Amino acid sequence: MYFCTCEKNVMLNKKECVAMLLAGGQGSRLHVLTNRLAKPAVSFGAKYRIIDFPLSNCIHSNIDTVGVLTQYQPLILNDYIGNGQPWDLDRVFGGVHILSPYQGKDKTDWYRGTANAIYQNVNFIQRYNPEYVLILSGDHIYKMDYSKMLRFHKENKADCTIAVINVPMNEASRFGIMNTNDNMKILEFEEKPKVPKSTKASMGVYIFSAEALYKYLEEDEQDITSENDFGKNIIPKMLKNGLNLYAYTFEGYWRDVGTITSLWEANMDLLGVNSEVNLQDPNWRILSRNDAFPPQFIGENSTIVNSLVTEGCLVEGTVVNSLLSCNVKVAKGAVVKDSVIFENTIIESGAIVNYSIIDQDVIIGKKSIVGAPKEETNKITVIGSYVEVEAKAKVLPGAIVDSTIKGE
Repeated sequence: MYFCTCEKNVMLNKKECVAMLLAGGQGSRLHVLTNRLAKPAVSFGAKYRIIDFPLSNCIHSNIDTVGVLTQYQPLILNDYIGNGQPWDLDRVFGGVHILSPYQGKDKTDWYRGTANAIYQNVNFIQRYNPEYVLILSGDHIYKMDYSKMLRFHKENKADCTIAVINVPMNEASRFGIMNTNDNMKILEFEEKPKVPKSTKASMGVYIFSAEALYKYLEEDEQDITSENDFGKNIIPKMLKNGLNLYAYTFEGYWRDVGTITSLWEANMDLLGVNSEVNLQDPNWRILSRNDAFPPQFIGENSTIVNSLVTEGCLVEGTVVNSLLSCNVKVAKGAVVKDSVIFENTIIESGAIVNYSIIDQDVIIGKKSIVGAPKEETNKITVIGSYVEVEAKAKVLPGAIVDSTIKGE
């Protein structure tokens, strides 16, 4: 691939920083929740989708040009992003753009790794002739001001800056770990080390100086032994060649929601007034695209304890320690506990839902039982979209269901 410089600099405008959001992964660890949609489009927090968080971070950080790289099941995600208006990313010059794999002059190819995905879209980046490129993942929940990280990058004259978060030492082996000097210059990168030397874990957020990024993407593409991955190939090679790499410490809430357990836990983290991730902050709103639903209706004899209940919900039963997305109905005598319920789901009278994640447009029939109390099991039950659990049916704890469950 020949890298031009912003179409020979014919454009008068340019952007200081362009963001590239990696949103093409299959998300297989989320099982049936990603059967029909990309992982960043999965519902979160009763009224959001995962991708709302990095998109909101971008616009709050004054980054108004974002390329979203899609591949697996992109239809719902593409429709959701649309022209970017909910995030103030509907710009004449810049804004949000969906970038799918495409057929070039010589060949067509799926994205083969994180680095290859960016390589295939370098022409998009160069349209804006940026000095810096921000690389983001589409499966993390956090609120971060990228402009502070960019300022740190510029102050250190870095070729690449990697956002890190301190994790407990007993968990550090699960992450890519940065070993640094006192000035946060990276001396060594270890991918999931058995004996970690530090607790600085990579968040999958990178800022590259554009020229260095172009050079190393080109070299990586020519290396037939490469896995075309930033963590496995690009970062180690830059370190080996003595480039300036720095770690930027992030001290806020951050969670990877790539598994059923982590997705459930992150949703539960939202409950309570002292939640680590404050969705009520007017200065850093998480923006989203939501259909207009009527106000929620809470029945006279209903019970709601420590839960989030959003627009359009009708609750006449009991909801405890749970999150209900838009237009969920909980009938009289139904009980929902320790669960995350996605939009348009109906839980009929007498049904019991415990310690579960229920996808959108599901029907939980009368007097059916889904899962078991959290105190009795360590297994989260998952029901895929458009599934019907018939009346008096039983779904065992830990089951992952994507088809009708017959009743008695």
